[in-house]
Amino acid sequence: MNLKSTLKWSAYCSAIIMFAVVLMGALVTKTDSGLGCGREWPLCNGKFIPEHAVSALIEYSHRAVSGLITILLLITAILVWLVDKRRDAKWFVGSAIFFTLLQAVLGAMAVIWPQSPVILASHFGLSLLAFACTLLLAMLYTRRAQAADAAANRDEPAVPPPALFRSAVWVITLYSLGVIYLGAFVRHTKSTGGCLGWPLCNGELIPELSGATGIVFTHRIAALVLLVCLIVLFVMARRHFPEGHPVYGAAKASLILVVLQIVSGAFVTWTIGVSGWGLLAALIHTVLVSGLFGILSYLCVTTLRLQPERFYNKQRSTA
Repeated sequence: MNLKSTLKWSAYCSAIIMFAVVLMGALVTKTDSGLGCGREWPLCNGKFIPEHAVSALIEYSHRAVSGLITILLLITAILVWLVDKRRDAKWFVGSAIFFTLLQAVLGAMAVIWPQSPVILASHFGLSLLAFACTLLLAMLYTRRAQAADAAANRDEPAVPPPALFRSAVWVITLYSLGVIYLGAFVRHTKSTGGCLGWPLCNGELIPELSGATGIVFTHRIAALVLLVCLIVLFVMARRHFPEGHPVYGAAKASLILVVLQIVSGAFVTWTIGVSGWGLLAALIHTVLVSGLFGILSYLCVTTLRLQPERFYNKQRSTA
């Protein structure tokens, strides 16, 4: 296996394992296993190998996989610098390492010192940013991306998206991160039960906006606004790009994912207090939100890629 092939598989494995880190982080939060190893880091209750308590195993497994992905990303970064001269690959792997280390430090601080829900919710957001960077890196080495690069190197004209569409993609992606943060804040403040029932909240269209009810209802409204934004984005993509275009496909996928995410949010509400199902609902919700943010991040990068005078043209000229 040559270095280029090794780099490709290293990038693929990084994205898969980082996705596992995000999912395991949600499992730690949902099962209240954050202190399964006590207030110690990196040891677990004074031991290198933890005792066979479920909470300790969940927390320690999350730490172990986080350590594994850090090592793999460092190896991937070395391979990128040795094999691939493109600037975007360096940005993606460098950003993935930065966000991974930052979320690890934040996680360690949350174990050693009590942290507010505001800080704890940021931990999930950083993990999601790290996942998006590894996903974007892996996508660089897919056949479709390589075909697009070949077309660009033949100087085939790219159709740049309208400025309004580019701005909408970036604003919606940033807004989605805020919605995701609100969802993590709901979990860390244990406010999930603030709105019983769906789509009504405690039997009311607009409930009293205080305490846990206000937090959950705000998240629901934010998710509804995100749905409207993605409908508008899909209509814009359909107007400017043919069905086979990557931008059209990504806009369509993001709309489907946000609908599924809202449905899964309803599933989370309906399974409150139901043993086993509540955990499954939360993990499904995490899978969908990770996919949604990954697709939106891809859209952001693609809007840059379709501007020949910008980032991607420069990175090709320096290759």
